[in-house]
Amino acid sequence: MLIKQIFFNQQNLLNQREFLYICLMSEKTIIQKDFYRESGKWLSTGEIWAKCINPNLHYIYLLRKCQQHSKKSVLGIFWRFVLRHHQIKYGFQIYPETQIGEGFYLGHWGTVVINPKVKIGKNCNIMQGVTIAQANRGKHEGVPEIGNEVWIGTNAVIVGKIKVGNNVLIAPNVYLNTDVPDNSVVVGNPAQIISKPNATEDYINHKV
Repeated sequence: MLIKQIFFNQQNLLNQREFLYICLMSEKTIIQKDFYRESGKWLSTGEIWAKCINPNLHYIYLLRKCQQHSKKSVLGIFWRFVLRHHQIKYGFQIYPETQIGEGFYLGHWGTVVINPKVKIGKNCNIMQGVTIAQANRGKHEGVPEIGNEVWIGTNAVIVGKIKVGNNVLIAPNVYLNTDVPDNSVVVGNPAQIISKPNATEDYINHKV
């Protein structure tokens, strides 16, 4: 009976912590969650603005501001105009129409091209030089769908109607046009898929 009571108390404590975590997350804006990925700290509005000196974080801020407003509203038009200017300035070609989960992180300042029809999950990292593109013909005609906790390395190319699962690391310079299951590392060109339970450990930090 004592062991059962201890187990029950531990389980109850875990449930309470999980509930508190969910409450905390619900109070944070998507911009705060994105910026948390960089520092592991919850930032105020002023601290977020200060972080915008970094082009990668600045672009994420502008992208999320666009996504908060409809395309034809006054604020929507304004933020899209500002975003377009910084697309040219920074080299990021990521559109407000792209569905991107919270905890999005651009690792560095550099060209990143993502088709606006692409879907990207939570807690994803994208390095410089990455292209996530549409295939216009063939059996994989369409756009990729990226799962949660996916790390995409420098100069990787992901193309076509494929699904990349959760907890996947795509190494630099990979050309990927095939489905990838959960818990995998993808290397080489042509791509080779290796099963690995801790695929993104120490690569994706400060998850939300």
